[in-house]
Amino acid sequence: MKNTGANKETGQAELDAMRHSAAHVMAQAVQEIFPEAKFGIGPSIEDGFYYDFALPRTLALDDLPEVEKRMAKIIAAKLPFVREETDKASARKLFSGQPYKLELLDELEGETVSIYRQGSFVDLCRGPHVGSTDDVKAFKLTRIAGAYWRGDEHRPMLQRIYGVAFETKEALEDYLHR
Repeated sequence: MKNTGANKETGQAELDAMRHSAAHVMAQAVQEIFPEAKFGIGPSIEDGFYYDFALPRTLALDDLPEVEKRMAKIIAAKLPFVREETDKASARKLFSGQPYKLELLDELEGETVSIYRQGSFVDLCRGPHVGSTDDVKAFKLTRIAGAYWRGDEHRPMLQRIYGVAFETKEALEDYLHR
């Protein structure tokens, strides 16, 4: 069958959803290590994903294998990504200890917002996501960087963990080799 532009776009959308879901899995893993973590945003990007965190200590590259190990357990647990809609007042209560989520909530139009849950992790998010954590395939956490909240040097500096994710281990290995 000929690969049409629509098929390519659909494939890219599925890959983006998987990468975005990987960011949520990583955030859950970080929350397990640092229960007091404050969460920024976690989008998919070209070849991968990232998530911004305010953490009680500075991360080092030596921390990434532990985060990856916890991610692998979350993926193996086959937790469904569950989308829910809630009113902003309930969302404010849910994210009461998350100042960055509260700021994002205040900027959203309307009185209803979407959240996603997987296991014990809940995030303010419009999605989309894959069906469950085991749909996150081959991934690797690659680096840590500083990132000002909302890209504003007058705002707090957060820690950003970057990762890459692909549909197969072969594609990941090829990317890492290049």
